[in-house]
Amino acid sequence: MCCSTGLCGPSVEPELVHFAALLQQLATLGVKVERYTLSQQPLAFVQNPAVKAALDTGGVEVLPLIFWDGTQQSQGHYPSAAERAEWVRAVGSAQEAPAA
Repeated sequence: MCCSTGLCGPSVEPELVHFAALLQQLATLGVKVERYTLSQQPLAFVQNPAVKAALDTGGVEVLPLIFWDGTQQSQGHYPSAAERAEWVRAVGSAQEAPAA
């Protein structure tokens, strides 16, 4: 990837467009989103023990790795439409929950 989103070049993968839209939607809902690319931030990959272990075991085929609140949610693929919808619902539900 030549850019952080992967949304550049002559042909853009539709799943990257959907993923970028998901990240924007989550950010709009107040979720702090951090995205790292191996080509642009390699140090972030080796400094995270879970990511480093996954890469050591499975190589770059484990990418993308997606974490939510420090817990790995997916590996080796971008989230499906159903997964994306569930993540947005989870954020909405958390925002609607009464404060304790």
